[in-house]
Amino acid sequence: MIWETEGHHETAASQTLAEDLVAHVTGLRRYALLLVGNANDADDAVQETLTRVLARNRDWLPIDDLRAYLFSTLHNVFIDATRREKRMPSDFLSEELLATMISPANQQKRLELRDTVLALAKLPIEQREVVLLVGLEGLSYLEAAKALDIPIGTVMSRLSRGREALRAMTNRDSSRKLRVVK
Repeated sequence: MIWETEGHHETAASQTLAEDLVAHVTGLRRYALLLVGNANDADDAVQETLTRVLARNRDWLPIDDLRAYLFSTLHNVFIDATRREKRMPSDFLSEELLATMISPANQQKRLELRDTVLALAKLPIEQREVVLLVGLEGLSYLEAAKALDIPIGTVMSRLSRGREALRAMTNRDSSRKLRVVK
C-alpha cells in the first residue's frame, strides 16, 4: 500500500517505522537528557538520531532490533557532538533537569535523586552510558552491547564498576552494617 503526500511516496513500512519510532522517543530523550545534562542538547540529539534512522530507512535496509539500533545511533550522535565540542557540559545538574524528573512533594527522594544525578555526572562516560542503558532504560546486557558496539563482558564490567562508584558517591553501600551504640 502506498500513500502520496505532498508529492512524496510513503510506504506502509515507512508508516510502521514512524509509529515504532514514536514509541521509543521518551526513552531516547530520558537517556539523552541524563547523558548530556541539558534539555535542549538532549532534544537536538534525539532529533538527530531520528533523522539518521529515517534516512537509513530510505535506503531500504532492514533494522533487526529497532530499540538497540536507536540507542546505538543516539550513542554515536553523542560521541560525534562530544568530539565536535571537545568538552563535557559543566552545568550537568540544572533545575530544569530536576524538575522534569522528580516531584517536589517528597524532599528526601528529591535529595536522593539529586545526589544520584550528580554522581552520574561524575562517572566516566563509558560507565555512565552502560548504567543508563541497563539500569534506567532496561536494555539487556546484549542489547546494550549492541547499542554501544562493545563486547558483552565489557558491558558487565563497566556496569559493575559504575554501580559500585554510584554506591560509593551516594553513600548507599548495601554491604554496610549498622553498629550497635551503647
